[in-house]
Amino acid sequence: MSEEINVQESVSEEVSQDALDNFVSLKKGDSVKGTIVKIEDNQAYVSLGYKYDGVIPIRELSSVQLENATDAVQVGQEVELKVVSIDDNKESLVLSKRLVDGEKAWEELQARFESGEVFEVVVADVVKGGLVADVGVRGFIPASMVERHFVEDFSDYKGRTLRVKVKELDLENKKVILSAKEVLDAEFEQNKQKVMASLEVGQELEGTVQRLTPFGAFVDIGGIDGLVHVSELSWQHVAHPKDVVSEGQSVRVKVLKVDPAAGKISLSVKAAQPGPWDTAAGQFNVGDVVTGTVRRIVTFGAFIEIAPGVEGLVHISQIAHRHIATPHEVLKEGQEVQAKVLDFNAAEKRVSLSIKETEEAPEQPAPAPRAERAPRAPKIEEINNPNVSLNSSSMSYSLGERFGDKLSKLK
Repeated sequence: MSEEINVQESVSEEVSQDALDNFVSLKKGDSVKGTIVKIEDNQAYVSLGYKYDGVIPIRELSSVQLENATDAVQVGQEVELKVVSIDDNKESLVLSKRLVDGEKAWEELQARFESGEVFEVVVADVVKGGLVADVGVRGFIPASMVERHFVEDFSDYKGRTLRVKVKELDLENKKVILSAKEVLDAEFEQNKQKVMASLEVGQELEGTVQRLTPFGAFVDIGGIDGLVHVSELSWQHVAHPKDVVSEGQSVRVKVLKVDPAAGKISLSVKAAQPGPWDTAAGQFNVGDVVTGTVRRIVTFGAFIEIAPGVEGLVHISQIAHRHIATPHEVLKEGQEVQAKVLDFNAAEKRVSLSIKETEEAPEQPAPAPRAERAPRAPKIEEINNPNVSLNSSSMSYSLGERFGDKLSKLK
């Protein structure tokens, strides 16, 4: 019996000694490993194999502000920690994950900065001027470095995963600047060169209007933008792109020019559509009377638009039945008129029109009767001149009848 008691005491002493040997001796500043055993009241409890569990306050879980402890750790997760404070009398052991992460982060960030590595971060918070992410330390993404385009409201960016590069690293001031825009720019350029290499002049594509400017519209044709100049938006005159297209609208475009060196692509919406002259080819015939609008007046006539994008010339001689010195005497720009088609040549994009042919010519006044002229009496010199024939056809009567007396006196 005494032997059994001695054996039990011996076993108990061994267990107690093993337990004591397993106890961790801790002091402030020590680095330890532990397992999250509970998350409560926005702090995490950690088992270290010490006499009692340690606690990680939410402020020590991350270098950025958290709303919930579960945003940083989960129950069962093994973590590396640093002892912030310890008080065995009060069984208080405060630990920090933030400090350990921060020490490791600077070395890793320096390597990423030097290599230009692209890595992912989760947006932890939206602050004035940009976004905050936990990269072991507080990483800041300025608003101008988030997207390739301007973003007015970042409220929905919290929780998003972004691909970034280290833009600036300042260990002394504990400052880390990240950029997502640089990653997007690099990807865009890579894709741009690939798409541009596949483009051919004359090729037609489907695109989406991205943005409008006074001089044209930028259209996305597969991840890159091409410019549709305002003159290439429609066969009709366009004062501003917003008059014919809107952002987000799908359009069909034709490739006019590709300049890989300059990174520019020229596109046309109107070239991908039937031209007005193609449509008008079967619409107008010689002899038709059409209604049109005076678009331009020149010294030699006026140009009349008889269909969108189709203009014909009314020569000054075909404007009115009466003589006019200038077309402005009869016409003004914007005036609606009727005209007759004198000639139509769609291939040469030429139409000859006449306004006066659609109007009835005014009646001409009858010519006034001409008064009869009395024959001219010959002069005396002519009578005495032997070269003058007194039998001229212009004399319808005998000289002797009229000048008999005078002849007698001359004799």
